[in-house]
Amino acid sequence: MNTPIKKVGILQRMLSWTERVGNALPHPATLFALFALATLVLSALGAALGWEVLHPGTKEIVRPINLLSHDGIHRILLEMVDNFTGFAPLGIVLVAMLGIGIAEQSGLINAVIRLLVLNSPKRLLTFVVVLSGILSNVASDVGYVLLIPLAGVIFMAVGRHPIVGMAAAFAGVSGGFSANLVLGTVDPLLAGLSTEAAQILDPEYIVNPTANYYFMVASTFVIAITGTFITEKLIEPRMGTYKGLTSQKESSFDKLSKKEKKGLLIAFLTFIGILIITLIGIIPEDGFFRGSEGGLLNSPLIRGVVAMLFIVAGSMGIVYGFVTGSFKNDSDIMNGMASSMKTLSTYLVLVFFAAQFVAYFKWSKLGIILAVNGADLLMSADIGLIPLMILFILLAATINMLMGSASAKWAILAPVFIPMFMIMGYSPELSQVVYRIGDSVTNVISPMMSFFALIIAFVQKYDPKAGIGTIIATMVPYSMAFLILWVLLLIVWLLLGLPLGPDAGIHYILQK
Repeated sequence: MNTPIKKVGILQRMLSWTERVGNALPHPATLFALFALATLVLSALGAALGWEVLHPGTKEIVRPINLLSHDGIHRILLEMVDNFTGFAPLGIVLVAMLGIGIAEQSGLINAVIRLLVLNSPKRLLTFVVVLSGILSNVASDVGYVLLIPLAGVIFMAVGRHPIVGMAAAFAGVSGGFSANLVLGTVDPLLAGLSTEAAQILDPEYIVNPTANYYFMVASTFVIAITGTFITEKLIEPRMGTYKGLTSQKESSFDKLSKKEKKGLLIAFLTFIGILIITLIGIIPEDGFFRGSEGGLLNSPLIRGVVAMLFIVAGSMGIVYGFVTGSFKNDSDIMNGMASSMKTLSTYLVLVFFAAQFVAYFKWSKLGIILAVNGADLLMSADIGLIPLMILFILLAATINMLMGSASAKWAILAPVFIPMFMIMGYSPELSQVVYRIGDSVTNVISPMMSFFALIIAFVQKYDPKAGIGTIIATMVPYSMAFLILWVLLLIVWLLLGLPLGPDAGIHYILQK
């Protein structure tokens, strides 16, 4: 009797091919090293060929900086260490993992996960994970550090593939970066850049941090539902059943003991105490957690959210550990912190080479040259509003594969597109929201994304053979679906003429 052959869809074959090709590439650290070397060669080639563009903001001529020159080689040698130690995500990850290490070693995270899994409807788990990823963006980069590995453990606990859980969380955290129910630190940052660009044409124009709030809220539910559908209908069937080994600590999901329940209660009361102190610091206009001008979005509380994570996770972990007996003395606490550092060894190697590549790309001016040339190409297309916005989204999505920083890209693009669209009768708020869509949808498949190396390290915990190809093949369906659904949402928004935020319409009347 012949065994029936299981039919494989075209999409699944394409993803499998993408994974094979991607994983056939060198080790991610080696790949970043090759990228860095290629940047050095291109910087010298561009300088020799006389490449140049006009910077739209400063109106200065931008030319490639030859990094293989006398000064360039000196800079490479003198700043190699600073490139590594100053790489933005590195400090965030290390500090956050110290606090998380205490909470994990004490058993607090395991107990919380067990409580969550035992009391949450399994049919809503995927949606909750994706939505939590989207909402985590308000707390800077905590979603990358905490939620993504946590989602893997939670999925494995309920008998589902851990990489599927991490993919769902990654889709929410990174792919849904421009969606949220509350404002985050990126909103005032982008609004400030948009204001400067708008004032090139209208010196009195101000773009508020709430400029895209209504669209962000609607996007949150669209992205959460789409992410859930992609996870359960495409990603999970492709991954199949997880057959790897699990540690006793991760697989034990018995009911909580009385001691554990007491520990959770005391830890929760500790959290409430910290929350009360925090509220005392932010509710009064002169509260000690507010910014120098009484603001909240730029306050130490928001900008120092990773430090707060360390304090909260560490404090709750210490309390829980001593109540349950998992911590006997201070050495146990320090060992917990050290244990969390051991899991980052692969990440540290990746970061070293990634940091050099990002630094060389910035020094060489190649990123600016590529971005401005792409912008010029889009400006030459004389088409209607909706096709123009779609092209702008695609441009931002493509540039996002070359430059990781949302603010750096917008600082280059805003002075070009905001005045141009204002002359055409479209508001700066519309330009900003369209840019944010493009900047989000390719985050999950861009090796230039700052935390991409960390995601690889997380996935390798469950699949040691995983590489860049594994991540990209897993996340491509999310990227494509988010792009399509976000564009459709934008089209509906434009056709209905809905405001993008408080006092933030779609159209602009040019002042004469």
